[in-house]
Amino acid sequence: MEHIEMLFRFVGGLGMFLYGMNVMADGLQKSAGNRMKHLLEFLTRNRLMGILVGAGVTAIVQSSSATTVMVVGFVNAGLMTLVQAVGVIMGANIGTTITAWLVSMSEWGAVFKPEFFAPLLIGIGAFLFLFSKKEKIKDISEILTGFGVLFVGLSFMSDSITPYREAPVFSEAFRILGSNPILGILTGLVVTAVIQSSSASVGILQTLAANGVVNWSSAVFITLGQNIGTCVTALLSSLGANRTAKRAAVIHLLFNAIGAVVFGAGMFLIFSLDRTWAASEVNSVGISVFHTVFNILNTAFLYPFGNQLVKLSGILVKDHEKKEEEAEELEDISCELPHLDMRLLESPSFALEGAVKEVVRMGEMALLHMETAFDAVRTGNQKRVDRAFKIEETMNEYEKQMAEYLAQISKGSLTEHQRLVVNDLFYTVSDIERISDHCDNIAELAEKMIQEGLSFSDMAMEGFEKITALTIDSVKAAVLARETERMAYVQQVIQIEDEIDDLEEDLRTEHIDRLARNECSAARGVFFLDMLSNIERISDHANNIVGYVADEGEE
Repeated sequence: MEHIEMLFRFVGGLGMFLYGMNVMADGLQKSAGNRMKHLLEFLTRNRLMGILVGAGVTAIVQSSSATTVMVVGFVNAGLMTLVQAVGVIMGANIGTTITAWLVSMSEWGAVFKPEFFAPLLIGIGAFLFLFSKKEKIKDISEILTGFGVLFVGLSFMSDSITPYREAPVFSEAFRILGSNPILGILTGLVVTAVIQSSSASVGILQTLAANGVVNWSSAVFITLGQNIGTCVTALLSSLGANRTAKRAAVIHLLFNAIGAVVFGAGMFLIFSLDRTWAASEVNSVGISVFHTVFNILNTAFLYPFGNQLVKLSGILVKDHEKKEEEAEELEDISCELPHLDMRLLESPSFALEGAVKEVVRMGEMALLHMETAFDAVRTGNQKRVDRAFKIEETMNEYEKQMAEYLAQISKGSLTEHQRLVVNDLFYTVSDIERISDHCDNIAELAEKMIQEGLSFSDMAMEGFEKITALTIDSVKAAVLARETERMAYVQQVIQIEDEIDDLEEDLRTEHIDRLARNECSAARGVFFLDMLSNIERISDHANNIVGYVADEGEE
């Protein structure tokens, strides 16, 4: 029973470690808030900036696997190029060493031991969460609670191993792993691949090391294997992605594998010359030092070869289906659905930023729909009508996919402001789809006019041109307001809305006067008035969109 109890303590400790790491990461993400959005903007800069961003994001989400999965999602969604992805992947490997340093804190001195301060952190975190109403304080409470639970879990794991410190099975196992680099690397690779976290597998190794059962040679080779094993998550994530995203995952594997081979060979040579060091015990701080030094040196070593890594990934993931993909690709932007990727949900802040970009693209498609429908009226061209109908079908599906994706984002760790933005995006998507519905109505009216051989008079067409031009300007400004959050565009839409309301009333009055003077047929009059009504409603929805942006600015 004693052995079973120790097993339960180890499993429970591992569970608390993983849970604490997850809670702490959630708190850090929410505390970072819109800073995550600015980090995404940095991704468009040079590779060195990408390394810094990759390290920073990984330190926040506490997982290089999560960061790399997000990178695969960004590449798949077209938000990032492969060249930009290389820098972020390199940085992610550096950022993941933060967890190793947290784990090794227990060996820095008595004041840093988990059993000393972890209960206090949990207590403070719980009190802050229960008795504070401020969102920022609650985020800090999550960080403190997660931090404390993480260390309690480590303490449980360490205590469960302590009775077996002198067991020969440990010393013999690590002696074999240390003398056989390939076996050591494979062990680290398999364990990390199974639990899907290099941070967790390194934490387990450090816990064993803290109990004096791990030697230097085995620790080095297992750690190198863990760096390769962390690539499995991104590789699995890329299975359903496009070829470019697959290449991003392969770049991650190449980066870690090349580093492991080069440094593994170097360390094997060093250990062969100094067998005493190889067989000596390593503590958790020593593993943190090696883990950090390896990732920094590996990044410095491969940094100049970023473009070569991209080319090599192209050789491994070939373009033999490129022509088929191009043949299947539709020419019209109206047939493109949103580039949504569940991988981005690993970091709700990044997923939200990606969702904003897709909502903006939906607005641009609505503009295309407007111009197509208006052109159908202007030219009496049935092909323009058919194209407008085609865009409407896509917009309906676009709305459905966006709503589902936003619902997933809303389940993540978000600040109150971010939740407000998510809710507003729901409404914005609905408004944009309603704009598309009105465009579809106008296209249907245009089709009926074509079938009946009707067209507007010169005066009616002149009014039509004026109000449609203003409406297009209104929707353009609304889309820009959503994209940039600038109040200048909000004011522009509000001003145009007033102009459209006045113009619509004037055009309606003028047209009724023309009907009274028999200058226009009743049939054409009905079509014209129906179009005016739809156009004015489009302007109303543009006004709704900027209203949401204005509300967010007041928060």
